[in-house]
Amino acid sequence: MPYDKTLVVEILQQVSGALTVVQKRCSYAKKEDDFTDTETGREKLDGICMKLIAVGESLKNIDKITDNTLLSQYPHIEWKQIKGIRDVLSHHYFDLDASTIFEVCQNHIDELLETVNQMIDDLDQE
Repeated sequence: MPYDKTLVVEILQQVSGALTVVQKRCSYAKKEDDFTDTETGREKLDGICMKLIAVGESLKNIDKITDNTLLSQYPHIEWKQIKGIRDVLSHHYFDLDASTIFEVCQNHIDELLETVNQMIDDLDQE
């Protein structure tokens, strides 16, 4: 393996922890308005966005460290979109669409977390 596996596992563990927090915060919202109609909802949305920025940045780093070889082994995940949401959230935060974050929460976080945990297990077994 031409990259630092220990470092990659550490980053994946951080990603897993961030996604677990996102999962918990997402459970607050039963509809997208739950993120916008109250101060608590807006705080949850802000927190989710910060974690998603960290996840996207970490995945970009993993791609760099592994020379784009690790994430591609899990093609069922749309890595480019996940890394791209980091850019949107970081550079266009005031254009944030709560419905997009709600959709991400409802349809993508569980699978992403499961895959990241599988990646950790796979690397630990090598």
